[in-house]
Amino acid sequence: MTGKPSKPTSKATKKTAAKATARTTVQKATAKKIVAKKTAATSAAASAKPRVAASDPPRLLSGGNPQIPKGYGDAPVQAYLAAMPGWKREVGRRLDALVERTVPSVHKAVKWNTPLYGVEEGSWFLAMHCFDRYVKLTFFRGAALSPVPAERSKIEGVRYHHIHERDPFDETLLGDWIAQASRLPGERM
Repeated sequence: MTGKPSKPTSKATKKTAAKATARTTVQKATAKKIVAKKTAATSAAASAKPRVAASDPPRLLSGGNPQIPKGYGDAPVQAYLAAMPGWKREVGRRLDALVERTVPSVHKAVKWNTPLYGVEEGSWFLAMHCFDRYVKLTFFRGAALSPVPAERSKIEGVRYHHIHERDPFDETLLGDWIAQASRLPGERM
């Protein structure tokens, strides 16, 4: 015998091979259709989602803290103050006005949904944040203030002052703390 040995082929073997090829072709086509349907459904769902208009009020996060995009200057801080819920809005506005009177050249920003105040941009001495029952003021060098704000932090040197709904707004004490804090080195963020 010369040449290659021939493979025995039968009609049954050819039919099985043809069926397997057809099945693979159908499976590939079905998979393409499924992917196309999922892509179309995803596109339709994405376009059907309600878009947040610029005029929509900011979403409130846990504790009633407004979700405000990061930004520098007075505008993002004013957006935060306007979005503070209930009695906290008035506290925020009074505090902001007090900071402006006490430190006329103050720099402002909103980062991490928190207004920040500093003597120079990127170096902050005070932050404000809404919680369910109070507005928290963070003095980044609060341990150096006199008198020292009562609420301790896990971070060395940081002290907090909480303002609850029925607490008096002690403008004299807060103004004194703001003036002292503005003369200390700021926290770089």
